[in-house]
Amino acid sequence: MTIEQFEEWSLIIGLGGLILFMVFIVWSLGKESKAGKFGMAVLFLALALGLLGFVIKLVLVEMLER
Repeated sequence: MTIEQFEEWSLIIGLGGLILFMVFIVWSLGKESKAGKFGMAVLFLALALGLLGFVIKLVLVEMLER
């Protein structure tokens, strides 16, 4: 395994774990604040938009490197 492959796998695994942890935090925050269905939807929408921005950045960087 080369260093580049290790870094790529580490990034994928690390970010996957971080995303799961953020989902747990948002869910817990919504439950503790009794946000309701609409409030939970808004919380998860904000999280999803942040993650979507990160994915778009990765795609753009990959496209520009080619």
